[in-house]
Amino acid sequence: MSPRSPIILGTGSYAPERVLANEEFSRSVDTSDEWIRTRSGIRERRIAAPGESTSDMAVHAARRALADARVSAADVDLLVVATITPDLPMPAVACIIQHKLGLPTAAACFDLNAACSGFLYALDTACAMLASGRYHRALVIGAEKLSAVVDWKDRATCVLFGDGAGAVVLGPDLEPVGSQRRGLLGTRLGTYGDSVELLCIPGGGSSMPPSAKSVAAGSHFIKMKGREVFKMAVRAMEEAARDLLEQQGVNTNQIALVIPHQANLRIIEAIAQYLELPMDRFFINLDRYGNTSAASIPIALDEARRAGRVKTGDIILLVAFGAGLTYGSALVRW
Repeated sequence: MSPRSPIILGTGSYAPERVLANEEFSRSVDTSDEWIRTRSGIRERRIAAPGESTSDMAVHAARRALADARVSAADVDLLVVATITPDLPMPAVACIIQHKLGLPTAAACFDLNAACSGFLYALDTACAMLASGRYHRALVIGAEKLSAVVDWKDRATCVLFGDGAGAVVLGPDLEPVGSQRRGLLGTRLGTYGDSVELLCIPGGGSSMPPSAKSVAAGSHFIKMKGREVFKMAVRAMEEAARDLLEQQGVNTNQIALVIPHQANLRIIEAIAQYLELPMDRFFINLDRYGNTSAASIPIALDEARRAGRVKTGDIILLVAFGAGLTYGSALVRW
């Protein structure tokens, strides 16, 4: 990438107050805390309050990231929001967030839909736009209200997902440390578009517009073939990580921390085994949040940094997989 590649100036995250523990699901579906934990590693997740929107959560995370970066909203000229659950089908939730945050009207604001890989796609997009020199400071947000698109009677999916938001502020490296270039070192993104049906929301788009029939059929909820998705997730995330490390000439011993998409503990354990990395090199918080899709990695990144797991000069590996089927990896030197 260009020497003008920006760095992450600050991070922020937000999770709704309501905690939904595994035990509560046994009241509505045939499941248990043990069944959920042994198959996913999830113990609880956060659920947005009535009337709390994706934009509301995104704004909380963004404000914390801006404060952490010591950057004013007035200085942001690019906003990229990764989400599959915008407030409205149109316009982009980025426009609503722009207004709530008070970003300049001259700022470029748009949504990006790559599901659980969305934050990596958004990070790569924003870094490329900043590296062009036409933009100077960017706000990248991953935000989801998945509780709005989950079928609470489907035990295969309802126990997996949660709500939340994470954000990063990108800008120029005004205080370089040594001769090593910081920021986004590289990415490896990809898509298996022949497997859309494995993880999707069938209804609501132009191929199946909303109707009484589609609503009655539950077509506006997440549908997933879990076993097939699991296998593809492990393979794609491992390959994306290996390809990127080879591309950048980085070996696994140089990786200070891996922040994977927080979907399933068994997926993370499989990737750790294939990459021959110890589990203590992975940051995991899915036991408390579940799968928050595009918000997953930025929430984990913010928590890891504030917990002291990320230090200046560290090389961090981010890796994700989601509906599309999209996948990707990113290397960042802090």
